[in-house]
Amino acid sequence: MDDLITHATSGDERERGPAVAVLPVGSFEQHGDHLPLITDTAIACLIARRIADDHNLFLLPPITITCSHEHAPMAGTVSISAGTLYAMIHDIWRSLEASGVPGLLIVNGHGGNYVLQNVVQEINVSGPRVALFPVSEDRARARSDAELDSSSAEDMHGGEFEVSLLLHGAPHLVGEGIDGDDHSAPSRPHLLTLGMAGYTRNGVIGRPSLATPAKGKAILDSLSRAARKHLDVIKIG
Repeated sequence: MDDLITHATSGDERERGPAVAVLPVGSFEQHGDHLPLITDTAIACLIARRIADDHNLFLLPPITITCSHEHAPMAGTVSISAGTLYAMIHDIWRSLEASGVPGLLIVNGHGGNYVLQNVVQEINVSGPRVALFPVSEDRARARSDAELDSSSAEDMHGGEFEVSLLLHGAPHLVGEGIDGDDHSAPSRPHLLTLGMAGYTRNGVIGRPSLATPAKGKAILDSLSRAARKHLDVIKIG
């Protein structure tokens, strides 16, 4: 993770004079026995660093513990409340705005952080300044560009998409044995009620056996291109 977290100094950012910051938001939750609890944080950092480098933006350190309540019964998972995450995002944006960086691109690595949609909508009532990334269209385009074999419904957690990104950008985080972790549960109508334990015993929903570093690179390339459109919408950068 060390190379995924910014080492910039105050002088670096003063010289850059950025109008937009990039905030990786991950989680600390189970991803089966062969992926680390920091999987979503590592992925958010990979995407955020690539976007910051490609578009010359202010990279922030990640938020590492978020809303993982659907994983609560599974060992290692730690969560904060949706209200706490809302307050953190709002406070970070206010601090950025006060320091002369009014724009914020939030790179969300965990699908359960639903509250991010609310806080972004509320901040933007006074004008477009914050964007949440990637949205479903960005992920769909990345899946297509990378020619993934599994569908988005199949590939929910610890599957082809996530493992491909890690194999490309942080292969040391992928444990031996991941090829045997495939688990299918494409229909999850009661996920909010039953949580992940209602649909998987091994903690994975997807086919990590299909993941490759080349697919991860293609996903990352696609997401960096897609980020430009979000930056244009918030009219900064």
